[in-house]
Amino acid sequence: MKAVLPTRSLPALLLAALVLAFTTVFAPAASAETSASTIGRALRENPVYVDPAASDQLSRADADALSKRIKDAGKPVFIVVLPAGYPTDKVFSDVRTATGITGLYGIRLGDRFNAKADSVVISNTARENLVASVQGESAKAQLTDFTDRALDTVKGHAPSGWDSSGGGVSGTGLIVAAGVLVAAGAGAYTLVRRNRRRRDEEQRAALDRLRVVVDEDISAFGEELDRLDFRPGEPGADDAMRADYERALNAYDNAKQLMDRARRPEDVRAVTETLEDGRFSLAVLAARREGRVLPERRPPCFFDPRHGPSVTDALWTPSGGSPREVPVCAADAARLADGRDPAVREVDTEYGRRPYWDAGPAYGPWAGGYFGGGLLPGLLVGTMLGGMMSTPAYASDYGGGFGDSGFGGFEGGDVSGSNFDPGDFGGFGDGGGFSDSGGGGGGDFGGGF
Repeated sequence: MKAVLPTRSLPALLLAALVLAFTTVFAPAASAETSASTIGRALRENPVYVDPAASDQLSRADADALSKRIKDAGKPVFIVVLPAGYPTDKVFSDVRTATGITGLYGIRLGDRFNAKADSVVISNTARENLVASVQGESAKAQLTDFTDRALDTVKGHAPSGWDSSGGGVSGTGLIVAAGVLVAAGAGAYTLVRRNRRRRDEEQRAALDRLRVVVDEDISAFGEELDRLDFRPGEPGADDAMRADYERALNAYDNAKQLMDRARRPEDVRAVTETLEDGRFSLAVLAARREGRVLPERRPPCFFDPRHGPSVTDALWTPSGGSPREVPVCAADAARLADGRDPAVREVDTEYGRRPYWDAGPAYGPWAGGYFGGGLLPGLLVGTMLGGMMSTPAYASDYGGGFGDSGFGGFEGGDVSGSNFDPGDFGGFGDGGGFSDSGGGGGGDFGGGF
């Protein structure tokens, strides 16, 4: 007799199929190596991602609590927990690219931990100190302590994709939310376009103001080249002199080309950097021709970079500010020593001619090219320009300027896609590995994870 196999009803089969489809779509991937794209998608919706293969590191309840803490603070802090053995090469930059959001990214890999960040969100020194302060702790304690300290330091706002609740969202809630989004979509799109158009117009106006000043700088440098009256084949000229002269000529040509290609205020920084380099080449050439000791590389004269490289530092007090030492040329050093006013670079404003440090935010990139690195903040503290450049909104509108803002144009939490400085996000394997949880501070990592 033929055996009778048990059968299932059609509703039961449909229910099983639905369960299988649901778990396939919504369950996290449990592959041995979760892709950066998967991590990026998860982080755009929630600040904490725990790889299924690393679930023993941080429980679901602890991850939810950490996520709620970050969301409540409204800061762009991302936490990722990965299993030991996960490939470390470019993991930070790959996750940052996949997420596309400016912020601070902390990754625990097995028992090792490090963090990288867009420099507009947190300084490199502060990031390294945060990492060093939590080494040697258990996963839960380490990630909690790191997050709490980071939330007190990080600049910017939470990504718009995060919801404020710590739990899940029901299907009905999703439908209602989708309806609200559709209803508000047209208005939001119009508002975004209007704001973007207004910002573009403001940037064009700022660049037009800067173009006048930079063209004056380029013309002044060209006049210096004309007055130099150096001929590569003249008696006494050697290869070193000819190399100095060639660098100066190249700087002049490059500055003109860079200014022609400038489309945003922050593009001007490369122009003034080039001019500063060219003027130093002229100073070296002049010393060689006159048989003097070659000058040391110093920033240009603070009062007017067209004066050329500074020769000393002098005490100066801006109106309403505190005294500080600024680099000055020989002529301005003599003026200050005699109690006279220095020859200050003034630019046109709606209130008339003003010193460049009191002329508005557009001059930040111009000054940043001349006085890069960590020098500019100390020179401008207490001035109008210095106050403006210290705000996150300044970086969004005019780019860096201080020399430590790796990517201008975005604030913490903004969607910048792949537009970030890769130097801020060196991978685990770039120049060093993760530090052991029982090891030392952030300096153990080098440029890597």
